[in-house]
Amino acid sequence: MITLKQFCAGLDTIPATTSWYLADISEAKGRQELYKKQSSQRLKSLKEHALIESAVSSNRIEGVEVDKKRIGTIIFGKSLLHDRSEEEVRGYREALNLIHDRGAELPITENTCRKLHQLMRGEIWDAGKYKEKDSDIIEKHPDGRSSIRFQTVSADKTASCMKELIASWQECIKEAKVHPLIALAAFNLDFLCIHPFRDGNGRVSRLLMLLQCYHLKIEIGKYISLERLIEQNKERYYETLKLSSEGWHEGQHTPWHYINFVCFILKTSYKEFEERLGRQPPPKGEKRAMVQDAVQSFPGAFSIAEVLQKCPSVGVDMVRRVLKDLQAQGIIECLGRGRNAKWNKIEN
Repeated sequence: MITLKQFCAGLDTIPATTSWYLADISEAKGRQELYKKQSSQRLKSLKEHALIESAVSSNRIEGVEVDKKRIGTIIFGKSLLHDRSEEEVRGYREALNLIHDRGAELPITENTCRKLHQLMRGEIWDAGKYKEKDSDIIEKHPDGRSSIRFQTVSADKTASCMKELIASWQECIKEAKVHPLIALAAFNLDFLCIHPFRDGNGRVSRLLMLLQCYHLKIEIGKYISLERLIEQNKERYYETLKLSSEGWHEGQHTPWHYINFVCFILKTSYKEFEERLGRQPPPKGEKRAMVQDAVQSFPGAFSIAEVLQKCPSVGVDMVRRVLKDLQAQGIIECLGRGRNAKWNKIEN
């Protein structure tokens, strides 16, 4: 709310670190479609793995853990659950399914926020409802002492603040006065500072981050668990959140610590995605099929270099072999000689 409202007026400058992150993410996003043309079986495997990691990690960050031997049953099974923790992990999976199934068609609204909370919290009495009592974020110290780490928005102002937050998000995206990824991270920061629910705010914030990525055509969270990466960097997550929330109520905070952390998570997820696909050996015949599909996608003449652009995991020798085979079958013809020669499909 407060961060997004400030950003809606436009930004004079962006920290250099943030600019570097945005450039790297933009390049990785541009390669996203190329890598998605890999084997559907390998992508399916990544999706299933990410679903498990997301449901388990996001809950574990908040201290909700389940028996490792039952994770598969909890995530994919339909058997009776043993306890409240298992109910919350399965509920998170259902929220993930909603986001992955509907993607950008699922709007960023208060109803969506409450729906995600309701799914994630299960049968508990206040699932999907804003908090009724003030709830500050308490920090526990090693010596046993406790202190208020952050004073969240009061219960009586929560509904109005959430309305402002949603309106600010829609304005930022519509007016495009700030980079949408900066708006996404700012929204996430404001949501956590508002702390609209009695419990489960961190998990809902991560679900909303995934959903907003879909709205920005960033689908990396489908294949790599953003929640698992956040858990692996949990200390940095809490530290940047603490630094960026100081002075938030007065509008005197510095949000870039947390914004850079969100960008770091997205950049890391893209890097891991490409590394995982690169490490996995393709099934027999997959590369040949990829080249054939690329050839069929060209409306007119094409070069070997253009085929390689569509098939980043295929070597030039394999491309040449497939083109020669297609030529022998009378499917394509070569229009010249040399490395820059054009090829064309033969009309039947």
